[in-house]
Amino acid sequence: MEETISLRELFETLRKRLWLIVLITALATVVSGVVSYFLLTPIYQASTQILVNQAKSEQQFYNFNEIQTNVQLINTYSVIIKSPTILEKVKNELNLDQTLDELNEQIQVSSEKDSQVFSVTVQDPDPAMAANIANKTAEVFKNEIVKIMNIDNVTILSKAEVKENQTPVKPKPLLNMAIAFVVGLMTGVGIAFLLEYLDNTIKTEADVEKHLGLPVLGAVSMMNPKQTEAKGKPSVMKTRGETIGS
Repeated sequence: MEETISLRELFETLRKRLWLIVLITALATVVSGVVSYFLLTPIYQASTQILVNQAKSEQQFYNFNEIQTNVQLINTYSVIIKSPTILEKVKNELNLDQTLDELNEQIQVSSEKDSQVFSVTVQDPDPAMAANIANKTAEVFKNEIVKIMNIDNVTILSKAEVKENQTPVKPKPLLNMAIAFVVGLMTGVGIAFLLEYLDNTIKTEADVEKHLGLPVLGAVSMMNPKQTEAKGKPSVMKTRGETIGS
């Protein structure tokens, strides 16, 4: 016999396990907030922009093919700027404690489509250090690219600066708490339905008809022991000075 579950039964299950759902959701949200605000290290970000552009020719106009060549070179430059040749000099000049692999992970190179400008973005727990690494990487790259490719077409467009009261890029406590709230809510609902599914005890007349397929002929109500004891005692009535038991 195929069992069907109505919406009423679903809502009844949620209502019965509401305390569990609320507890799990609140616990997940609070834990996420505590971890985000007090345990995770804030990470700051700084960026510098580099322009790839040949010097103007004597005709004083731009050659389209030349621009396209510069745009295509950005892909090559993105690899070179994170190469050990560049990062080794950055590490030595700034006296960094990180390994080259750790420094590589801190640096991200990105560019807009069909743009001659690309950005070098650095993340670090210290906002000043993030700016220093970004600027030094751009500076070393500009000097070394002349030797590596024999091309002098790189210009530092803007340098990274430390802003006053700079906000960390991660963690984002409110976003983390919102995600934890949703995950906790889904987990609580899932556990509530799982417990309901595993609970095969019979509690009501409806459960007898549902699980056993038998009609209910009668039911014995629960009685309070005090009420049962009171009903078992004979009542006493006094009439005209006489005591009559009934």
